[in-house]
Amino acid sequence: MLRISKKADYGLIALRHLAANPGTSYSCREIAERYNIPFPLMAKILQKLVRGGFVVSQQGINGGYVLARRPEQITAVEVIEAIEGPVSLTSCNTYRGPCVQFDQCTVKDPLELVNQKILKMLQETTIHELAGTIVPLQI
Repeated sequence: MLRISKKADYGLIALRHLAANPGTSYSCREIAERYNIPFPLMAKILQKLVRGGFVVSQQGINGGYVLARRPEQITAVEVIEAIEGPVSLTSCNTYRGPCVQFDQCTVKDPLELVNQKILKMLQETTIHELAGTIVPLQI
């Protein structure tokens, strides 16, 4: 089954929450409790999002996390890759090299096309869209 990891899902949830509430900072605990996500896991995810340049952490009494970029400038694929690494439908190539069936495989090329289509969709999907703040297109 094709699915993104829970960590990537939680990262998208946190960014969507921040995008839907612009100008307001939220603590890790507030986000974790709001979406019933374990606090230690949300803390690790937010650290990755800070390192990836998606959010900034503000210190102080009204501190917390806010988006570092506009939500329409953050794509789903960027977030997923910042948390989990490259998005890939198959494991034809790994850090150890190609799989043992690579030379005889008859589906690697068609599956690579599917993978490219999935990546394109994720590249075109922004946090702005996930936050539901899209203005409908007038056709």
